[in-house]
Amino acid sequence: MRQDTVLPQGSSGVSYFIKGFELIRQKGLRRFVVLPLSINLVLFSVAFYFLFQQMGVWIEQLVGTMPEFLHWLEWLIWPLVGVSILVSAAFTFTAIMNFIAAPFNGLLAEQVEKRLTGQPVDTGGVLDLLKDTPRLIGREWTKLWYYLPRALVFLLVLFFIPGVGPVLWFCFTAWMMAIQYLDYPFDNHKVPFDRMRSALRMQRWRSFSFGATAAVMAMIPFVNLILMPVAICGATALWVDQYREVHRRI
Repeated sequence: MRQDTVLPQGSSGVSYFIKGFELIRQKGLRRFVVLPLSINLVLFSVAFYFLFQQMGVWIEQLVGTMPEFLHWLEWLIWPLVGVSILVSAAFTFTAIMNFIAAPFNGLLAEQVEKRLTGQPVDTGGVLDLLKDTPRLIGREWTKLWYYLPRALVFLLVLFFIPGVGPVLWFCFTAWMMAIQYLDYPFDNHKVPFDRMRSALRMQRWRSFSFGATAAVMAMIPFVNLILMPVAICGATALWVDQYREVHRRI
């Protein structure tokens, strides 16, 4: 039976992300959250322990490479670059985890969509979804190759334009977070990657605000541990309300 979860038409991406917190607590969905959450818990704990050990050293090295006449900007560079490192690291760790958890993320998105619409998603069930793992990992590679060349450009801007670079890097990361998580419900319906990106650009502000919320949450200790299942649930709710009627397979 369809759940009454549709948000108002003008709802922002933030609203849909918050909706994800509600959905992961619903009976029947919790068991599909456990594995992605466990993967998140282990990898994020290890990764962020290392990151916090090294971040101060990296920022000091960056400041040391700057001309002396710019050293007065150090008070500004510390928070901006620190936040940028946290955001980029969070996205990198999340990308690695998504390779590992790709089949289970797709399954979670499928179950959330079924809960929201009352209609099954024709992915063939758990066994067929696991058999589809090579294609799902290939989709993750597609996202990664989309990300890497653009990330290189924004990283150069980040390091060579201290004031503007961190802001642009955050905006880029927010866009990539939106692509990463909204891709799961799109991919369950075999919507091509390029068509998915075009659909997100048609609702650019909603997509960006969703991704920006995910990027901020990724920087918050303990909250980032549940980022993956929350974002997938929220992204699926966004798909159901805003994209499904147009883009689902006929």
